[in-house]
Amino acid sequence: MLKEYPHEVLAAQPIGAWTGEVYRRVVGGLREQLAVEGLTQPHWWTLNHAAGAPGHWTRATLVERLARYEDLGLDFDAVFDDLAARGWLLEDATTGGMSLTEQGEAARLRARERNHRVLRRAQEGVDEAEFVTAVNVLRRITANMGGDGDLPA
Repeated sequence: MLKEYPHEVLAAQPIGAWTGEVYRRVVGGLREQLAVEGLTQPHWWTLNHAAGAPGHWTRATLVERLARYEDLGLDFDAVFDDLAARGWLLEDATTGGMSLTEQGEAARLRARERNHRVLRRAQEGVDEAEFVTAVNVLRRITANMGGDGDLPA
């Protein structure tokens, strides 16, 4: 159980320190679970985008969409090549549009379940209204600091 603190003590907490700690814990947990499948977050993002809009995303459009989220300096082409070599990702020879194979969709579903376990753990004891408030506060702080506070499309 978490220790309780007075309102004024909590209000004086450094938001950057807490958001950084949350990021390291949640993203670390996600990355750990993806690694069980031999995947990185860009692998996961690619699988999801290709599944959500088969044939729509090309290498160039997906890199443009995802590069702002990638913080490990990974080469997206190597990620795409890896997924193709596994037999999970197909690229249309004419359009370059990517789609998943049956094996790729099965891998995506396995990884999704692993990620959901991490997210369920992260949200234990946090009701939906508190979670929505937290997300909206973080969106506002992001926008106040010059970032894009809108939800990803």
